[in-house]
Amino acid sequence: MTSVVPARTEQADLREVEQRVLWLSTAMIDHANRVRPNNSGLKVGGHQASCASLVSIMTALYFEHLTAADRVSVKPHASPVWHAINYLLGSLDEQHLTTLREFGGLQSYPSRTKDPDPADYSTGSVGIGATAPIWGAIARRYVDTHGGGAGTGRQYSLLGDAELDEGACWEAILDPTVADLGEVVWIVDLNRQSLDRVVPGIAAHRLQGMFESAGWQVLTLKYGQLLEELFSRPGGQALRERIDSMSNPEYQRLLRCGASELRERLPGDSAELAGLVSDLDDETLVAAIRNLGGHDLGALDGAFKAIDDTRPTVVFAYTIKGYGLATEGHPQNHGSLLSGEQMQQLAAGVGADPADPWRKFAPGSAAARRCSDAASRLRRRERARVKPPRLPADVGRTPTGTTTTQAALGRTLLDLTRSAPEAAERVVTLCPDVSSTTNLGGWLNKVGVWSPTERPDWFADDAETILHWKERPAGQHIELGIAETNLVGLLGELGSTWSRWGQPLLPIGVVYDCFLGRALEPWSFGVYGGGQSILVGTPSGVSLAPEGGAHQSVHTPSIGLEQPGVTTYEPAFAQDTEWCLLASMAQLGKPGGSSAYLRLSTRPVEQSLAEVPTDPAARERRRNQVIGGAYPLRRHDEPQVTLAAMGAVVPEAVAAAHRLAEQGIGADVVCVTSPDLLFRAVRARQGAGGDAGVLDQVFPAHRATPLVTVLDGHPHTLAFLAGINGVRASHLGVTGFGQSGSLEDVYRHHGIDADAIVGAALDVTDS
Repeated sequence: MTSVVPARTEQADLREVEQRVLWLSTAMIDHANRVRPNNSGLKVGGHQASCASLVSIMTALYFEHLTAADRVSVKPHASPVWHAINYLLGSLDEQHLTTLREFGGLQSYPSRTKDPDPADYSTGSVGIGATAPIWGAIARRYVDTHGGGAGTGRQYSLLGDAELDEGACWEAILDPTVADLGEVVWIVDLNRQSLDRVVPGIAAHRLQGMFESAGWQVLTLKYGQLLEELFSRPGGQALRERIDSMSNPEYQRLLRCGASELRERLPGDSAELAGLVSDLDDETLVAAIRNLGGHDLGALDGAFKAIDDTRPTVVFAYTIKGYGLATEGHPQNHGSLLSGEQMQQLAAGVGADPADPWRKFAPGSAAARRCSDAASRLRRRERARVKPPRLPADVGRTPTGTTTTQAALGRTLLDLTRSAPEAAERVVTLCPDVSSTTNLGGWLNKVGVWSPTERPDWFADDAETILHWKERPAGQHIELGIAETNLVGLLGELGSTWSRWGQPLLPIGVVYDCFLGRALEPWSFGVYGGGQSILVGTPSGVSLAPEGGAHQSVHTPSIGLEQPGVTTYEPAFAQDTEWCLLASMAQLGKPGGSSAYLRLSTRPVEQSLAEVPTDPAARERRRNQVIGGAYPLRRHDEPQVTLAAMGAVVPEAVAAAHRLAEQGIGADVVCVTSPDLLFRAVRARQGAGGDAGVLDQVFPAHRATPLVTVLDGHPHTLAFLAGINGVRASHLGVTGFGQSGSLEDVYRHHGIDADAIVGAALDVTDS
């Protein structure tokens, strides 16, 4: 019988590092579940098998190929592998290794904002971490064409094969912009298992074809050096065909077999293959069946060196879930934990000491030098942070006539180019093919469309062309395809440039408000990862009357109220929109900053209803109330009811107040601009911290009356206002899907017109 040495001798130190990474990542999870006291009795969790399948790939990447300019998005369940590597590189202290999933400790999944070691990307939500480096690549290029300093470097995604089931991946891959991003590299951990089962037909060839058709370079690492050597022997072709043709479950079952059982199962009906198998010693046979490319350091080295930087690359690396563990290949190993005995066996196999689990390599050893060299290579220089530009609080122009809050968005951006050009230069806007219908046309014509290279505008001499599509590196508008998830993914990365490269941007993404739910998860994840941006939803609500149906958003005000890390505004007037937008922009691009969501409307409103004060001090007081959450729009000498209205339906509340006055019922009218900030003020009054001052100004106890709230959205958004002074209340809003029709008909149908407000006011004031 013969034996084959599976790895080059010069890789012995790298193999030693790989084995230590396997041990450390497994031991971290073991400590969290079996060693650390757990009074609740609940499973702490962790994914030892998912970690093990990626250990070889990450070892080769971090300790041999990555540079300081590169950035990596790590598969969520491989978080302990990433921590283990950071520990060996010296960027994570030993004290943290025992804190996995502990309060204040290492997070379940890599986090830019919560982990003590420096994550390039926050991951955890399937598909979002995979695509983030694509948007990171565009953000880096944008910064580099607007002042420079972002440098170069590859953008790696380490993702599981099951993650490719997520539609967000394919929306990103198919966007035309992505085909030119040669710095993007996806490495697919092809272990052919999901949470519950061995996937029977992963159809890797079909996935490969889909990437190729999108213009990607496709590299496939199916077999390691040992198997490739065996394939060259007599009977080797039969061995290749046998493994290629077997189903995933059958292959996984072989991983659970010892040498004697393998000799029975593997040959099948092939005498030629039986001859090859019989010629191998037990150790080589057992090693051969699990010698896949994703665990072969030599094969990985070759693949990483073959990456073509002129186009995106995907590496399909065949792996084994639980590689090197006692749970290797088991169909239910996703969340399983090694027993104490199995941990002892693993320690013996990889040269670790269970009594000293976090021991590093001996100083001066080849493995220690490998870690030290990698640490030096990956060390990033500290970047000086440019301060965000100064933004005016008030442009100083008072809108007149009839206009919409949506139009005010474009108007404010244009005003900014004149009143604060340095700030305007930091603005970058994004749309999913809706620039003209969301009133960004004037801004787009002014600043142009961003492109890494200048492209001809073939319609520049067409007199009937209103929207001028000037594509150039100095452009400040980015338009991806129609997928909102792509847009908000890029929005989050543009909102992170202040912390990545020290260059703050003021990113504003505009989507149809009814599609906010589609965009919410990736945008929320960008906010979680430190991306500071503004998302504008417009047009919104049933005020989009003739459009009807599901295009009329109902629950988006509630979403804005409940989204962490975000301040939400729904202004009623153009002046309010300007103030809210400028206040939101002032919170971007800095430590401690925050994001914002603005819900805007296409309903034309007479601007004189706003009664913007002309006195400078009174105007500033109004501005502070607007950006603080609400302001009194009408005050009656002897109020008997308060009408609190938000957004497009404020004119109905004003009209209702006039009609109530004719009946001898005095009504205060409060214009709510941010239920989010008002709710924070309520909690501040209850001792949760913050400022409750806006409540005393807008809802003072001495003016407490029965309350009617109304908005073009779900009524529960403002229902909490009744609790400020403990008054009787009626809450009007939209609780059903939209209807097509005139504005009057639609408002009447949903009960948010002046008639409904008057009726509700009479009900709450009727003693």
